[in-house]
Amino acid sequence: MSGPTTILIAEDQRMMRSALTSLLDLEADLTVVGGVGRGDEVVAAAQRLRPDVVLLDIELPGRSGLDVIAPLLEAVPGCDVVVVTTFGRPGYLGRALAAGARGFLVKDDPVEQLAAAIRRVRAGERVVDPQLAAEALFVSDTPLTEREADVLRASATGAAVVDIARKLSLSPSTVRNYLSNAIGKLGARNRIEALTMARDRGWL
Repeated sequence: MSGPTTILIAEDQRMMRSALTSLLDLEADLTVVGGVGRGDEVVAAAQRLRPDVVLLDIELPGRSGLDVIAPLLEAVPGCDVVVVTTFGRPGYLGRALAAGARGFLVKDDPVEQLAAAIRRVRAGERVVDPQLAAEALFVSDTPLTEREADVLRASATGAAVVDIARKLSLSPSTVRNYLSNAIGKLGARNRIEALTMARDRGWL
């Protein structure tokens, strides 16, 4: 007889991580084997603990949860990823599923629903928050190129063009062009508005 499903929780809020651990451990067939608070710690922890499922937040320090999914699945074959996030945006859903996530839920859902989702994922199903799935039908793919997205993302701190250029190994004129293109494609008035719009749609 196989043992309980083992779970690694990647969540930067310690209280939330602790609460999820306590609640999931009440389920006889589920057990939490570890937790991390940074995105750049997920792969190493998963390689060490070999969990059946990783519950992954999106907004993590060090590395976005969305960027962790593909390398995690490559490093730990057979592991399933379930994204559990406050940021229930259709664009994020598309990126998560494209990277290989098997589930996408929002934190408002009761823990019983999360436990049921984990079981369904381990049974081979794909589980997505139904409201978010419906919204995703009406959201188009990002119009931004990868480089435009990189430059727009790098501008989030309010950095000057020369600093963004140095960080991304580009010339300042190229950075200005990418920013201008991104602003134009999104119909924004400036890069701050473009950044907000792209984030709201889950394109960054």
